[in-house]
Amino acid sequence: MNMSQFTNTLPTTARIAVIGSGTMGAGIAQVAAAAGHTVQLFDNRPAAVDRAITEIAGMFDKLAAKGKMTAQAASDASARLQPASRLEDLAGAALVVEAIVENLDVKRALFSQLEGIVDDDCILASNTSSISITSIGAALRLPQRLVGMHFFNPVPLMALVEIISGLATDATLAQRLADTASAWGKNPVHTKSTPGFIVNRVARPYYAEALRLLNEQAATPATIDAVLREAGGFRMGPFELMDLIGHDVNFAVTQSVFQAYFTDPRFTPSLIQQELVNAGFLGRKSGRGFYRYDGSASVPDADAEAARPAAREQAQLFGDHALVRTLAERTGLAPQTASEDGLLAQVGEARLYLTDGRSATRRAQDDGQRDIVLVDLALDYGSARRLAVARADQCSDSAFDAIVALLQQAAYVVTRIDDIPGLAVMRTVAMLANEAADTVHQGVCSLADVDMAMQKGVNYPRGPLAWADAIGVATVATVLTHLSTTYGEDRYRVSPLIQRLTASGRNFHG
Repeated sequence: MNMSQFTNTLPTTARIAVIGSGTMGAGIAQVAAAAGHTVQLFDNRPAAVDRAITEIAGMFDKLAAKGKMTAQAASDASARLQPASRLEDLAGAALVVEAIVENLDVKRALFSQLEGIVDDDCILASNTSSISITSIGAALRLPQRLVGMHFFNPVPLMALVEIISGLATDATLAQRLADTASAWGKNPVHTKSTPGFIVNRVARPYYAEALRLLNEQAATPATIDAVLREAGGFRMGPFELMDLIGHDVNFAVTQSVFQAYFTDPRFTPSLIQQELVNAGFLGRKSGRGFYRYDGSASVPDADAEAARPAAREQAQLFGDHALVRTLAERTGLAPQTASEDGLLAQVGEARLYLTDGRSATRRAQDDGQRDIVLVDLALDYGSARRLAVARADQCSDSAFDAIVALLQQAAYVVTRIDDIPGLAVMRTVAMLANEAADTVHQGVCSLADVDMAMQKGVNYPRGPLAWADAIGVATVATVLTHLSTTYGEDRYRVSPLIQRLTASGRNFHG
């Protein structure tokens, strides 16, 4: 096998074959044809191939009508789509991308059959979202030419492609596919063939922590979704996103990662989601999940505190935290010197702190201050519409009202959630950063790639490690340590990389 041929992007003269004409396969074919390649599309259902080619051509026409490509380019791209009636028709392809059912035995059988058809210089790629590339390639004569090429749905719109290397994968081939993905207008990231790769592994806490909050009756799904959207800056809340993905699919991925990591408690599936699957409440596609989609009920509102009258006492602000700066700008109050205990604001006896992973009740006990209210993390306090707060059980109603009034004076919608350690956004971000840190620490991917993967693959507003830098890696470590102490679970263990950076006083990006 002449590896010197695979040092650059596949030229547009190279013929691409795509096996599987479903949503993913058709999307891959569309992207490759738009990039200038002749694309053969094969499916064991010939009618499905014809339908896919017709639909792709229709998409090109729509893009031309919108001025996103010329009419000639659309016509040329459509002409490059060719149906293949037999696998043998794929002989001579430079790259074959498989996008069939997620089943190891079926994929192995397909690639073994392909090895007897295509040239030895043909690159074989799997669009698998969860199956080990090492396992798929183990039975191949030339396992070094098998690479994972995981696109995200919808393929034409989503920028990310995970380039996955199994133990036998040739690094030069993996780089060539990454370069090719770049030429197709995608953002490739490299990852080792480990369970969940990057995105499906690192994203688990986004769902898991929301389900844990719901299980502990911290707030309703609509309230938690609103907090993650309007304070955390996420495009969709975790419950509406799970409903969109489908609980059967989301639960299956969580179970797969949990089992693949030998039942690591960090990936423990949720009994709540299992019950939804058992009931057939799979989300949008079944008409009911956490929300109803059959028209029988309106979308529930997120909880919000009623308007409070301004407190009699003058509020005081402390330090230079982003929330303090926003409060100062909106209320006209001048911040005082920072408090050693991190106090953000005080109104009479009422004291406002950023959550550090302890409950407000525990912090009140530890500090000997009864009237404590905690505020959640926000992506940007200047643009956040909503803030979540929690009050200590010892906190008086008047003290809580005073803090709510101050935040409302600054034009925030204030949502109270039950006194759960770490609140919603902070514990979610801390766990996302922790999992991202472990992927880097374990050599699964680079620091830059994990942040890009989560932004381009699942539209996070900021990469988890960049977010950890923004709030301070030491803060993330403190939050996780307090969560671990509260729950007594290995689930919240602090990544060795975060521990190391904290000990050296450094962040991920220097």
